[in-house]
Amino acid sequence: MSASKTKSNTVASDEGTLEPTLSFEQAFSELENIVAQMESGQMPLEASLEAYKRGNSLLTFCQQSLADVEQQVKILNERQQLVTFNENND
Repeated sequence: MSASKTKSNTVASDEGTLEPTLSFEQAFSELENIVAQMESGQMPLEASLEAYKRGNSLLTFCQQSLADVEQQVKILNERQQLVTFNENND
């Protein structure tokens, strides 16, 4: 299962949280664009603050998406059976 199928989409709501409407890839791409704009130093203070808030929400979404996918990772055990990934598996 690809990361884009674990979360469909995201859009910021009034509370600054993300609602399902963007894929992981779209959210990550938007986050990269925000970082590039902020690093350029050409944004007014108010726009920078809003971009920071949006970027923080996107970062949280991307981190959670990756954590969700990690939980779904399967590994082969000694009997050649698929088992759910566990950090304690050898």
